[in-house]
Amino acid sequence: MNWNQLLSAKRLGMEGWTTDKTGDRSQFQRDYDRIVFSSPFRRMQNKTQVFPLPEHIFVHNRLTHTLEVASVGRSLGNILAEKLVKEFPENPFIPEIGTIVSTACLAHDLGNPPFGHSGESAISDFFKNGTGKEFQQQLTVGEWKDFTHFDGNANAFRVLTHQFNGKRPGGFALTYSSLAGIVKYPYESVLAEKPKFGFFQSEKENYLKIAAELGIDESTSQPGSFCRHPLVYLVEAADDICYQIMDLEDAYKLGILSYDKVYSLFLAFYDAETDAKQLASIDKTMKRVTDRNEQIGYLRAGVIGKLIHAAMAVFTDHLDEIMQGRFTKSLMDRLPETQAAAMKVVKEISYKQVYAHRSVVEIEIAGYKIIGTILQEFAGAMMNPTGTYNKKLLSLLPDQYKNESGSVYANLQSVVDFVSGMTDVFALDLYRKITGINLPGIR
Repeated sequence: MNWNQLLSAKRLGMEGWTTDKTGDRSQFQRDYDRIVFSSPFRRMQNKTQVFPLPEHIFVHNRLTHTLEVASVGRSLGNILAEKLVKEFPENPFIPEIGTIVSTACLAHDLGNPPFGHSGESAISDFFKNGTGKEFQQQLTVGEWKDFTHFDGNANAFRVLTHQFNGKRPGGFALTYSSLAGIVKYPYESVLAEKPKFGFFQSEKENYLKIAAELGIDESTSQPGSFCRHPLVYLVEAADDICYQIMDLEDAYKLGILSYDKVYSLFLAFYDAETDAKQLASIDKTMKRVTDRNEQIGYLRAGVIGKLIHAAMAVFTDHLDEIMQGRFTKSLMDRLPETQAAAMKVVKEISYKQVYAHRSVVEIEIAGYKIIGTILQEFAGAMMNPTGTYNKKLLSLLPDQYKNESGSVYANLQSVVDFVSGMTDVFALDLYRKITGINLPGIR
């Protein structure tokens, strides 16, 4: 792969469109703005990240997490651009790498359903173990795995590229490079050993078009699987850094982890000898700032900065492998010994004490019940739309999710599109209404 081909301002669905006008924004800045001003982006403010959305203590939701990931991604991209601009002084898109990465970061969670990561599992479980099993014989192997291995990454690519009813071709009509930047798993569901893949059968053609245009090669070891666009590694690193580190700060604020525990976890990312000056500066600041929330925030910021530079060092050291499609790990899997050991401990504690906390488990259980019930009702109505009840139920389906193809796959996708786009609050409200628990105007 080469940077002169990997960076392209060609837009999906607008391939024949050309303009000499630059205006006040580059094409990649326009991508960024299109996502910020979109409805799917706004809805993330009411979608669970990890913890339930409490009334009195503000913790991260999907939107705040995404904004932080975009900030880290921009830093990573800018550092790379500074390096590459010397090698490719004639390429006008090299200085835009920070914008491309931050745009992909903004979009990386657009396809995630309500109720955190359990929402993905709830959709898969409906088809694997719920009443959705009845549709298996009416679908191809690939179509069936799209549902039983439902993945928010693939759904984000669909949200951005699919022409929903009444919408324009190409979905958001983003540039090819911005779209390629979100595909962490560049293969279809039939090649997925676990619920991680990059695009549904319905968007396979779009991905193949993007890959061909950008010179993203097919894997030699696994036909049908492609190499990652190099910028995907930066998007993934930004997400990993924010996901792991910010959850510790939230856990402290919610009283799940103690101040001393989080303090020690953050300090473990520093080496006593090589980081002696930084540790001395941290100690000085800690004596000057007495507010514990501010102290934890300060430590968290320092760790994120350290991980940004560590991740970029890994990217630079393995750049040849990445460009040849031979790098198979994430950047965070190749961290220096001190940071790798600290991150390992963070993950262990997070899974044992944070993600297994009662409040997290409770909302995951509720998500299974709510999402499963809504899918059952609307999938059944979609497959038998003539009944009086089903007609009334389908009248609640927004026009953009209605289709006239008549295929079982497209009908089920419409229902999954509807459910995965919901906020936590909307899903709960709809569940209560269709089950008769709550009715408008009746208390």
